[in-house]
Amino acid sequence: MKRILFIVLAFLPLMSIAQLVQPVTWTGEDIGDSVRLKAVVDPGWHMSIIEMGDFMFTQEFKDSFEMTVAKTELAPIRYNACNDNMCTAPEIWDYASLSADSALPLSSDTERSLVLIFLLGLLGGLLAIFTPCVWPIIPMTVSFFLKKGGGKRDAILYGISIIVLYVGLGLLVTLLFGASALNDLSTNAIVNIFFFLLLVVFALSFFGLFEITLPDSWSTALDNKARSTGGFVSILLMAFTLVIVSFSCTGPIIGTLLVEAAGRSLLAPTIGMLGFAIALAMPFSLFAMFPQWLKNAPKSGDWMTSFKVVLAFLELALSLKFLSVADLAYGWGILPRWLFIAIWVVCFLGIGIYLLWNIWKVSITRKIIRAIVIIPSLAFAFYLVPGLRGAPVKAISAFAPPMEIEGREVFNDYDEGLTYARQIGKPVIIDFTGYGCVNCRKMEAYVLDDDSVKSRLQNYVFIQLFVDDKRDGIGDRNSQIQREQFGANAQPFFVQLDPYGHTIAEPMVFTTEPDEFLRWLRY
Repeated sequence: MKRILFIVLAFLPLMSIAQLVQPVTWTGEDIGDSVRLKAVVDPGWHMSIIEMGDFMFTQEFKDSFEMTVAKTELAPIRYNACNDNMCTAPEIWDYASLSADSALPLSSDTERSLVLIFLLGLLGGLLAIFTPCVWPIIPMTVSFFLKKGGGKRDAILYGISIIVLYVGLGLLVTLLFGASALNDLSTNAIVNIFFFLLLVVFALSFFGLFEITLPDSWSTALDNKARSTGGFVSILLMAFTLVIVSFSCTGPIIGTLLVEAAGRSLLAPTIGMLGFAIALAMPFSLFAMFPQWLKNAPKSGDWMTSFKVVLAFLELALSLKFLSVADLAYGWGILPRWLFIAIWVVCFLGIGIYLLWNIWKVSITRKIIRAIVIIPSLAFAFYLVPGLRGAPVKAISAFAPPMEIEGREVFNDYDEGLTYARQIGKPVIIDFTGYGCVNCRKMEAYVLDDDSVKSRLQNYVFIQLFVDDKRDGIGDRNSQIQREQFGANAQPFFVQLDPYGHTIAEPMVFTTEPDEFLRWLRY
């Protein structure tokens, strides 16, 4: 156990590298009936206060900010910070809940985003276990530990080694690309087209058209080295063998996870890989700890072939998200919403029809298992069909191209929209959104498409600004407007303005509750 503790401690410095950027440090000092607040801003950064108490303003502070506030008037301060390359998401500092010199907590939006990425990582790891590259490695693992004569300690070390290797990959991505590059990664055309083609190639491989494997010499050399080496080094090499051998199946899952994490926060790739590694490492550690369980585990066979084909259909469907993001961001127009949905219908119909084929030839147990997959697959395919005629099909709102906003005029230029608002004397709503923004698509489907919300929005001039539009610098200009005028860089982000551009309400961020959005609307 001392060795395990040593390993964990050894990797703590690496974990600290991936902490969220926090360029502002707050302190508070009691001085009788008042509180003296001070914010120290790191060199190269400037801070903008978005909201404090009952009034809102945007003002930049280069080095520090100090003020004295009566305790009866003290309220949470909402702020963010920017340098020449990036802006932090809006955060809240509350003197009442923090002692002096306390470090800032993660914002609630960031926390939700990281939890989602962790859960996606867990799901990806669970899927990877049953792939044809990973499942057959379990007997090899048990054989290694039986010959080694190790016990629970070695099994735990093995699991920790797998986690460390995959988390190290997440850290490497973060360190190589940095915060601003990671934020752009999710809508980069080359990256998205690469992962679209990668998933298509792996799907074709799982359909049986060809086999993708890394050179056998790599895994053989690592396996032989692991068996001939003693101590922790042999366990680490065995874990590395797992990573190399399974890459043909885990590569697309890991790539999808990292690209999805890239647009969320600096820490997200590491958190995603942590979830993936925990899910993947757990069964290997348990089988290494209790090898007799392997006798009850199903062997590779026909079920593995069926799993590969189902996974191939899913990969084809998911690959379209990457193509769609690039298509929307660069305005190519090659994948309209109806075509996206049509291909998804075909994929899920394909899963159901494939598993129904020759179902009478399999055992009763496998009939039941197939039925568990067939019924929801066919039901989901039929659920998607109305989407071909413009229905919202909210279940895939996070993946599909955005729906057209019907029943009102939408401006995509900030100055043009404000000019029109002044001409007709209407207030303005600005929707800062992104083609690669998953939560933006969800909010459009669950909130903006609600009849009551659509009715109230008739009272406003609606301006929709895409911050990742790659055409002629449009996205850069929209992102600059959001950062400099409203002190934020996260999406979705809604603001209400009067016809002259003055803020008339606190900004609204992500929600799936129409009633919450309706309460936020002033008109």
